[in-house]
Amino acid sequence: MKRAVYCIAKNSVQAEEIVSRLKSSGFSNNDISVLFPDKSTTKDFAHEKHTKAPEGATTGGVVGLGVGGALGWLAGFGSLVIPGLGPFVAAGPIVAGLSGAAVGTAAGGLLGALVGLGIPEYEAKRYEDKVRGGNVLLAVHTENGEQRAQTERIFKETGAEDIATAGETSAA
Repeated sequence: MKRAVYCIAKNSVQAEEIVSRLKSSGFSNNDISVLFPDKSTTKDFAHEKHTKAPEGATTGGVVGLGVGGALGWLAGFGSLVIPGLGPFVAAGPIVAGLSGAAVGTAAGGLLGALVGLGIPEYEAKRYEDKVRGGNVLLAVHTENGEQRAQTERIFKETGAEDIATAGETSAA
Protein backbone atom coordinates (compact mmCIF):
# COMPACT_ATOMS: atom_id res chain seq x y z
CA MET A 1 0.00 0.00 0.00
CA LYS A 2 1.33 3.41 -0.93
CA ARG A 3 1.99 5.64 2.05
CA ALA A 4 3.82 8.88 2.58
CA VAL A 5 6.25 9.57 5.41
CA TYR A 6 6.34 13.22 6.51
CA CYS A 7 8.72 15.26 8.64
CA ILE A 8 9.77 18.78 9.46
CA ALA A 9 13.28 20.09 8.79
CA LYS A 10 14.28 23.16 10.78
CA ASN A 11 15.88 24.89 7.78
CA SER A 12 16.93 24.47 4.16
CA VAL A 13 20.38 23.14 5.13
CA GLN A 14 18.83 20.27 7.07
CA ALA A 15 16.32 19.69 4.25
CA GLU A 16 19.20 19.50 1.75
CA GLU A 17 20.93 16.89 3.91
CA ILE A 18 17.75 14.81 4.16
CA VAL A 19 17.08 14.95 0.42
CA SER A 20 20.71 14.09 -0.34
CA ARG A 21 20.52 11.02 1.91
CA LEU A 22 17.21 9.95 0.36
CA LYS A 23 18.67 10.39 -3.13
CA SER A 24 21.75 8.29 -2.29
CA SER A 25 19.43 5.63 -0.85
CA GLY A 26 17.73 5.20 -4.22
CA PHE A 27 14.64 7.37 -3.97
CA SER A 28 13.79 9.23 -7.18
CA ASN A 29 13.12 12.94 -7.45
CA ASN A 30 9.45 12.07 -8.05
CA ASP A 31 9.24 10.29 -4.66
CA ILE A 32 10.21 13.33 -2.59
CA SER A 33 8.19 16.46 -1.91
CA VAL A 34 9.15 19.66 -0.11
CA LEU A 35 7.15 22.70 0.94
CA PHE A 36 8.40 25.88 2.58
CA PRO A 37 7.45 29.54 2.73
CA ASP A 38 8.93 31.83 0.12
CA LYS A 39 10.20 34.64 2.29
CA SER A 40 12.27 36.22 -0.44
CA THR A 41 11.14 39.35 -2.18
CA THR A 42 13.82 39.30 -4.83
CA LYS A 43 14.73 36.90 -7.57
CA ASP A 44 18.08 35.98 -6.03
CA PHE A 45 17.44 32.39 -7.02
CA ALA A 46 15.45 31.66 -10.15
CA HIS A 47 15.35 28.06 -11.22
CA GLU A 48 13.21 27.41 -14.25
CA LYS A 49 11.64 23.99 -14.47
CA HIS A 50 8.42 22.77 -15.95
CA THR A 51 5.99 21.56 -13.36
CA LYS A 52 3.45 18.77 -13.39
CA ALA A 53 0.97 20.93 -11.45
CA PRO A 54 -2.15 22.20 -13.17
CA GLU A 55 -1.85 25.49 -14.97
CA GLY A 56 -2.04 28.46 -12.67
CA ALA A 57 -0.88 26.63 -9.56
CA THR A 58 2.80 27.39 -9.98
CA THR A 59 4.77 30.03 -11.76
CA GLY A 60 7.66 27.81 -12.79
CA GLY A 61 10.17 30.23 -11.32
CA VAL A 62 11.46 29.65 -7.83
CA VAL A 63 12.50 32.35 -5.44
CA GLY A 64 13.60 30.93 -2.16
CA LEU A 65 15.95 30.12 0.61
CA GLY A 66 19.05 29.82 -1.53
CA VAL A 67 17.82 26.45 -2.73
CA GLY A 68 20.20 24.40 -4.78
CA GLY A 69 22.05 21.11 -4.67
CA ALA A 70 19.86 18.28 -3.51
CA LEU A 71 16.68 20.37 -3.31
CA GLY A 72 17.25 21.66 -6.84
CA TRP A 73 17.28 18.03 -8.01
CA LEU A 74 13.62 17.58 -7.07
CA ALA A 75 10.93 17.50 -9.75
CA GLY A 76 8.39 20.22 -10.43
CA PHE A 77 9.87 23.09 -8.43
CA GLY A 78 7.58 26.09 -8.44
CA SER A 79 6.04 28.90 -6.47
CA LEU A 80 2.44 28.88 -5.41
CA VAL A 81 0.28 31.21 -3.38
CA ILE A 82 -2.03 29.74 -0.79
CA PRO A 83 -4.83 32.20 -0.03
CA GLY A 84 -4.49 33.72 3.41
CA LEU A 85 -0.96 32.40 3.84
CA GLY A 86 1.03 33.86 0.99
CA PRO A 87 3.76 32.47 -1.25
CA PHE A 88 5.31 29.03 -0.86
CA VAL A 89 7.89 27.02 -2.74
CA ALA A 90 7.01 23.41 -3.45
CA ALA A 91 8.50 20.48 -5.35
CA GLY A 92 7.53 16.90 -6.03
CA PRO A 93 4.11 15.24 -5.93
CA ILE A 94 2.92 17.61 -3.20
CA VAL A 95 2.68 20.36 -5.85
CA ALA A 96 -0.30 18.73 -7.55
CA GLY A 97 -1.99 18.04 -4.23
CA LEU A 98 -1.60 21.62 -3.06
CA SER A 99 -2.57 23.22 -6.34
CA GLY A 100 -6.28 23.14 -5.48
CA ALA A 101 -5.60 25.19 -2.37
CA ALA A 102 -3.34 27.48 -4.32
CA VAL A 103 -5.87 28.35 -6.99
CA GLY A 104 -9.17 28.43 -5.25
CA THR A 105 -9.94 27.22 -1.76
CA ALA A 106 -9.15 30.08 0.58
CA ALA A 107 -11.23 28.51 3.33
CA GLY A 108 -9.14 25.36 3.54
CA GLY A 109 -5.74 26.95 2.97
CA LEU A 110 -2.70 24.86 3.72
CA LEU A 111 -4.42 22.88 6.48
CA GLY A 112 -7.20 21.75 4.14
CA ALA A 113 -4.71 20.89 1.42
CA LEU A 114 -2.60 18.78 3.77
CA VAL A 115 -5.66 16.94 5.08
CA GLY A 116 -6.66 16.38 1.44
CA LEU A 117 -3.29 14.70 0.87
CA GLY A 118 -4.20 12.12 3.52
CA ILE A 119 -2.51 13.66 6.56
CA PRO A 120 -4.61 13.39 9.73
CA GLU A 121 -5.96 16.79 10.76
CA TYR A 122 -4.00 17.01 14.03
CA GLU A 123 -0.72 16.32 12.13
CA ALA A 124 -1.68 18.70 9.32
CA LYS A 125 -2.30 21.50 11.82
CA ARG A 126 1.13 20.95 13.39
CA TYR A 127 2.78 20.92 9.94
CA GLU A 128 0.93 24.08 8.90
CA ASP A 129 2.15 25.90 12.01
CA LYS A 130 5.74 24.73 11.51
CA VAL A 131 5.82 25.67 7.81
CA ARG A 132 4.30 29.08 8.58
CA GLY A 133 7.13 29.51 11.08
CA GLY A 134 9.76 28.99 8.38
CA ASN A 135 10.41 25.24 8.63
CA VAL A 136 10.45 22.84 5.69
CA LEU A 137 7.88 20.07 5.26
CA LEU A 138 9.27 16.97 3.53
CA ALA A 139 7.30 13.98 2.32
CA VAL A 140 8.56 10.74 0.83
CA HIS A 141 6.10 8.68 -1.16
CA THR A 142 6.79 5.01 -0.46
CA GLU A 143 5.66 1.75 -2.03
CA ASN A 144 6.27 -0.66 0.87
CA GLY A 145 7.21 -1.10 4.51
CA GLU A 146 10.92 -1.39 3.73
CA GLN A 147 10.97 2.03 2.05
CA ARG A 148 8.96 3.52 4.92
CA ALA A 149 11.40 2.15 7.51
CA GLN A 150 14.37 3.43 5.49
CA THR A 151 12.79 6.89 5.20
CA GLU A 152 11.99 7.07 8.90
CA ARG A 153 15.57 6.03 9.73
CA ILE A 154 16.99 8.80 7.51
CA PHE A 155 14.63 11.36 9.03
CA LYS A 156 15.68 10.36 12.57
CA GLU A 157 19.40 10.23 11.76
CA THR A 158 19.29 13.75 10.31
CA GLY A 159 17.41 15.21 13.27
CA ALA A 160 14.06 15.76 11.54
CA GLU A 161 11.05 16.45 13.75
CA ASP A 162 7.36 15.51 13.73
CA ILE A 163 7.83 12.30 11.75
CA ALA A 164 4.53 10.70 10.72
CA THR A 165 3.13 8.30 8.14
CA ALA A 166 -0.17 8.66 6.30
CA GLY A 167 -2.01 6.89 3.51
CA GLU A 168 -1.86 8.63 0.17
CA THR A 169 -4.86 9.88 -1.74
CA SER A 170 -5.06 9.54 -5.49
CA ALA A 171 -4.08 13.20 -5.95
CA ALA A 172 -0.63 12.75 -4.40
